[in-house]
Amino acid sequence: MAVEFRVLGPVEAHVDGRWVELGPARQRWVLAVLLVEANRLLPADRLLDHVWGDRVPSRGRDVLYGYLSRLRRVLRATGEADIVRRTGGYELVVDEGVVDVHRFRRLLADARATDDARAVAMLEQALGLWRGEVCAGLDTSWVDALRAELDRQRFTAELDRAEFRVRTGRHAEALADLSALSAAHPLDERVAAQFMLALCRSGRQADALAHYQRMRVRLADDLGADPGPSLRELHQRILTSDPALTHAVPDAGTSRSPVVPRQLPAAPALFTGRRAELARLDHTLATAPDDPAAPGPAAAGTAVMISAIGGAGGIGKTWLALTWAHRNLHRFPDGQLFADLRGFSPTGEPTGPAVAVRGFLDALGVDPRRVPPDLDARVALYRSLVAGRRMLVVLDNAATSEQVVPLLPGSPTCTVLVTGRHRLASLIDRHGTRHLALDVLDRDEGRALLAARIGADRVAGEPDAVDELVELCGGYPLALSITARNAATRAAIALREVAAELRELGLEVLDHDTDHTASLPAVLSWSLRRLTDEQRTVFALLGIAPGPDTTPAAAIALTGLSSARTRKALSALEEASLLDRRPGGRYAMHDLVRDYAGTTARATLPEDVREAALVRVMGFHLHTAHTADHLLDPHHSFLRPDPPASDVHPLPLPDAAAATAWLAAEHATLLATQHAAAALGRHHVVWHLAWTLHTFHLRRGHLRDALVVWRTALDAADHLPDPAARSCAHRNLGQAYSLLGLHEEAARHLDRALDLAVRHHDTAEQAHTHHKLALARERRGDDRGALEHARHALALHRTLGQPVMEAAALNLVGWFAARLGDYDTARDHCEAALALAGRHHDAEGKADTLDSLGLIAHRTGDHRRAVDRYRQALGLYRTLGHTYEIANTLDNAGHPHAALGERDQARAVWREALELYREQGRDTDVERVRRQLDDLDPTPEPDGQPSAADSAGERARQRAATGTPGSARRPGPASRSEDAS
Repeated sequence: MAVEFRVLGPVEAHVDGRWVELGPARQRWVLAVLLVEANRLLPADRLLDHVWGDRVPSRGRDVLYGYLSRLRRVLRATGEADIVRRTGGYELVVDEGVVDVHRFRRLLADARATDDARAVAMLEQALGLWRGEVCAGLDTSWVDALRAELDRQRFTAELDRAEFRVRTGRHAEALADLSALSAAHPLDERVAAQFMLALCRSGRQADALAHYQRMRVRLADDLGADPGPSLRELHQRILTSDPALTHAVPDAGTSRSPVVPRQLPAAPALFTGRRAELARLDHTLATAPDDPAAPGPAAAGTAVMISAIGGAGGIGKTWLALTWAHRNLHRFPDGQLFADLRGFSPTGEPTGPAVAVRGFLDALGVDPRRVPPDLDARVALYRSLVAGRRMLVVLDNAATSEQVVPLLPGSPTCTVLVTGRHRLASLIDRHGTRHLALDVLDRDEGRALLAARIGADRVAGEPDAVDELVELCGGYPLALSITARNAATRAAIALREVAAELRELGLEVLDHDTDHTASLPAVLSWSLRRLTDEQRTVFALLGIAPGPDTTPAAAIALTGLSSARTRKALSALEEASLLDRRPGGRYAMHDLVRDYAGTTARATLPEDVREAALVRVMGFHLHTAHTADHLLDPHHSFLRPDPPASDVHPLPLPDAAAATAWLAAEHATLLATQHAAAALGRHHVVWHLAWTLHTFHLRRGHLRDALVVWRTALDAADHLPDPAARSCAHRNLGQAYSLLGLHEEAARHLDRALDLAVRHHDTAEQAHTHHKLALARERRGDDRGALEHARHALALHRTLGQPVMEAAALNLVGWFAARLGDYDTARDHCEAALALAGRHHDAEGKADTLDSLGLIAHRTGDHRRAVDRYRQALGLYRTLGHTYEIANTLDNAGHPHAALGERDQARAVWREALELYREQGRDTDVERVRRQLDDLDPTPEPDGQPSAADSAGERARQRAATGTPGSARRPGPASRSEDAS
């Protein structure tokens, strides 16, 4: 089935030549956006912006969802495309070869990588795809920008086609094109230059000179400027009848033509991906000063254009440089020079500039007897020979700026491309080098690389195994290439077996005993040679540090060095492309680089050095987390961990907002720290990390993480002397199970916690456990049993003199009384709880109780007061960052709004609750709120208007008025880390 999608004109689809009905105009424009952004995730908000701009209707999301649903059915019928709903938005999955805009761009790129004759055919095919205005009829800022971009590309394609026609002798066709372009772009100097050259080569020198004069006058009148140097030079060459302009062969008596070096190695045969990087290099060249190939008037300037591709060993720098160079050979007709500077090589020293420039002089045809002996004289001769020539100089594998600077031409007609693992800061600072940092391949690029090397059929036959291989390699090009080689040379082995081997053995599979250039560990090891001993030690320690990334403060604790020395080492590793600087001052390694660093640590650092480093960084994370937890909930007695070592300096967090932000940023690292502590047998660190993370986990809804850390803490509690540690672990583990709906496991752990507390006469533990048992009974539908446990908790807290916990228990009793219909008792207990929490400045306790009072008001028919109570509770929860309870209260608040007929307000709070429930993975709550929204807000008809809205809204209002909130509230300290002593 031949499928074609078109956006270069009216938005259309064709299957086997037959037009496909795509629906109303706005629906077609939704498809147009998805086609332009094919195979990329688009959030719904961005789709709305691109299609409606600032005119999104009040029910725009619903209309959009309706359009997407209908388009999905149309596209699936073609068998070539599908709209997939993913976390965060929608993605149109389609072969870009069937979309005209992507085919247009691909033809342009391919035309630049082939000979002139084929290029003309490709450009004609590309330009033939246009049928009018892009996305005709759509009027938003997004489409304006898209049209401007595509018009520029179309204009460049027309110019390139004319240039290639001139170069292949098709002057008459070129003149027809250039005459029209000249009329449309009278001030464009590249158009003028090509038109003059075509006229000259057609034997019309006088017309070419006359066109120059018209151009000069027009520039002076309209811009007050003279023609640029390139156009002036062409004019002079026409005036003097330069034979080169008409391809004349020089007489025997004339001086010998300059040698045109062609030193580039072959282009990589199986290069894939890197479209964005190639485009950036293209843009750099297109905006180069005085570039005769650049569209528009030449910019003023005399600097050599230098681009530096940086990145770790094996990331694909050389392949990118060579691919780009070969695709742009036509832009450097006077030759290309190439030197491997061997900055990171398995053998020998880096190539010195004297040796490299001598190679350039040989390539430029200099008689060996004329080569000067000293470096400065060689450089001067080299720069003289390339002056004024359009040449490319590729300097591969540079280690230092000192290697590169003597090899830089002095003429702005030359372009330089440098690759290296180091950033070469002085080149950027002193020579204006454009730095391009090369990262790993994305998933699709990784799949394309494997397909190119082991065959598309084999990749298509095991898509899951291929995805795992790309993930295990982390998109690292050399790792993917080695993996592809292993798979290609063992064709009988299934890819899932290759993936299993890589998963089990890791870097060992990517090593090679004899060919070091085909070994990832060997390639990475070359980067370490230029580091100091201290920097190598820091690199190794970062490989064993817990967590996916680190901060300078954590690195200081890990290394035991001063702040200045640690930061200097981090900067050196970043310069060497062994460490990436991320937003927020964080540093991270690629997983494979990190694995290599860990291997280096185990091979070069004594065990006691490694353990001491881990103990320091675990202490840093534990004590900073302890500070953060105290700021989140200052109203309970803390179990303090042992003091940190004297050389460990936890962060002094200023307030609860900073504490929440730090815990969120370090969450993955803190989980990894607990795992590392368990491996080292640091049982007190394991237990205290679970304790300090408990409030954060419950406030943010990280229930599965809470389950994992408390399971680990329960094992550690067996090794701790305080029996309360084990009871507390059972209690909090039971709470996590209960919140996740695993009621049998919850009951088992909570009963065990109560049994231990009674056995050890621990009244506080008994009180806290009764509180958790009450909440667990509620989730099983046993409100009377829950009320009994709540009364036990209240009585015990009163004997202990704990006013904050007494307020929580009062609220708990009031909540269950309300659920059982005893509203007077419920109101009395909750009002007492609110007053007590207020006296002790317990914001969370006040929020919990206000939510309970909202339920009481709603069930007793005072819906306006219920709305007000819920609004107050939400304000406090938002201040606390308590997203778990924000979701619950939003859910509950929708019901009194609906009962009052305030459908817009109900819709708003339920939609916000829905998003939070999704983020927290609370699937049951998600489905319930969806049903509430469906009852409140029915699915729109194809014309965007609701159907049976009044009856559906009335059903929602009546259901809300019955006094049954959507989600059960979890009153009291569900997120409180109570005193376990």
